[in-house]
Amino acid sequence: MQPPLAGLTRRNFAREFTAGITLLAIAIPLNIGYAQIAGLPATAGLYALIVPTAIYALVVSSRQLVVSPDAAAAALVASSIGGLAAAGSSTYMTMALAQAIISGVLFLLLAVFKLGFLANFLSKPILVGFVGGLALNIMVSQIAKMLGVKIDSGAEFADKVVQLFGALDTVNPYSLGISVVAVAILLFGKRYLKAVPWALVVMILSTVVVLVFGLEKHGVSVLGEVPAGAPSLTWPVLPWTTWFQLIPSAIALTLVTTAEGLLVSRSYSEKNGYPFDANRDLFAFGLANIAAGAQGSFAAGSSTSRTAAMDQSGSRTQLPSIVLAVGTLLLLVFGTALLADIPNPAIGAIIGVAIIPLLGIREFIDMWRKDRNEFLIGAVCFATTLFVGSIAGILVAFVLALVNLAQRASRPAIDVLADGGEGEASLLEDAPQGTVTAPGVIVIRLAAPLFFANASVFTTATKNAIIAAGVDSVHDLVMDMEAVTDVDITGAEAFENFSQWLEENHVRLSFSRVRPQSAERLKKLGILHDQKIYPTNREAVEAVSSAASASTAVDQKDH
Repeated sequence: MQPPLAGLTRRNFAREFTAGITLLAIAIPLNIGYAQIAGLPATAGLYALIVPTAIYALVVSSRQLVVSPDAAAAALVASSIGGLAAAGSSTYMTMALAQAIISGVLFLLLAVFKLGFLANFLSKPILVGFVGGLALNIMVSQIAKMLGVKIDSGAEFADKVVQLFGALDTVNPYSLGISVVAVAILLFGKRYLKAVPWALVVMILSTVVVLVFGLEKHGVSVLGEVPAGAPSLTWPVLPWTTWFQLIPSAIALTLVTTAEGLLVSRSYSEKNGYPFDANRDLFAFGLANIAAGAQGSFAAGSSTSRTAAMDQSGSRTQLPSIVLAVGTLLLLVFGTALLADIPNPAIGAIIGVAIIPLLGIREFIDMWRKDRNEFLIGAVCFATTLFVGSIAGILVAFVLALVNLAQRASRPAIDVLADGGEGEASLLEDAPQGTVTAPGVIVIRLAAPLFFANASVFTTATKNAIIAAGVDSVHDLVMDMEAVTDVDITGAEAFENFSQWLEENHVRLSFSRVRPQSAERLKKLGILHDQKIYPTNREAVEAVSSAASASTAVDQKDH
């Protein structure tokens, strides 16, 4: 087990500390914006950078993954709680804390019972569609903020778009000017000088402009007073019915973070050569989210963009996260006055530019080119998330993913080995009528587990192969079991009926290349009885052919 802050040495301390300053400059403006997206005060975003970040950094196995609320999590918080309480109310804030705690408990359960594999059902199309739908919903609110117009950020996507277009005649030119310049700086800086914390630069410059020219008097909205002081411990007090109402959204938050977080964590560990422990990472996510809910913040997940920034800076430890936690605490205790005059159009520009990659435009184009079914899953998830809701979006995506999986599994590769086992032909695609492995012998290979989705397809295809070759002329069927790693009860029952059909048609059944770990289950399910088992297909063909020849010779002698 790795110690806390693994990889930190005297030699790399200065580099890691400097990376922490960079992370602080990136995280503060983003988290203020994400808190606004979630419908929470700026302190909720900043509190997430203190205790949750420190706990996560000291527990996690990943040396680089940065934990924090992100745009998708913030949007999910807003969309799931917005229908239960008014944004900005004390009940809304309490629900956000409770949601984070539920999510934390779910993370701990995933870690303890090693259930992280469940997140594998969130395939790339699901993640792209789900996050893209949330991101576009966020983008509308940020555009309104950049234009200086007022819309109901808690409204449905279509309503927000209607409100935005209806308010275009009230655009504040000063807000628009700040936003245009901010976007230009952010895009230019991102392209040519990536090492500079441009979000912080935009925040500082725009604040100076607002103060020098008195733009608040001209209708430019600012962040306003941010309460000073360190976060205090608290606990959300809600009726049990409300806790249960928050469970579905907490599950969605947990699954999305698990899928994305473990993927990013694994990729960087492999890239930079340090150990990775998925269950320990899930445990760290759990503690971080419980801490977030217990000290005034909201659900935290993995930040891909900030992790990438730390990787580019050369950081290979969690010290930057500790620097981030300490720096944010100092800001809250001594420097909150610096935040009050940050213009909201600049915050909107920072968040808008940050979430452009989350729209998934490149990913959708790539899926369209490679697999239209995968594209369809992502598109339906995108549209459902956008127009129906985040929970509905992820549920629909799950169903589509399972249907897609079942459809693929229902047509496995089923090959008959031809030319004495030297060649092969697919029974579902290109096998010529009457193909046999050797005279009177057919070797069938199923390249998949035998289960409910493909059992009837397999037995039907094999029957057809025997019938096409001539039932009277085929005396042996050999099942190559190397790729059959599992069999369920439905598959076993289908195989039993198939075995009876073979007996009725006087075709002997034998097996080859049965995995030792699979043999016991095959016996338990009644597939393996007293049939012959051969180590290779070649030996099987030679043995059954010799046995058939000997049997024929005996019959001829008797006659």
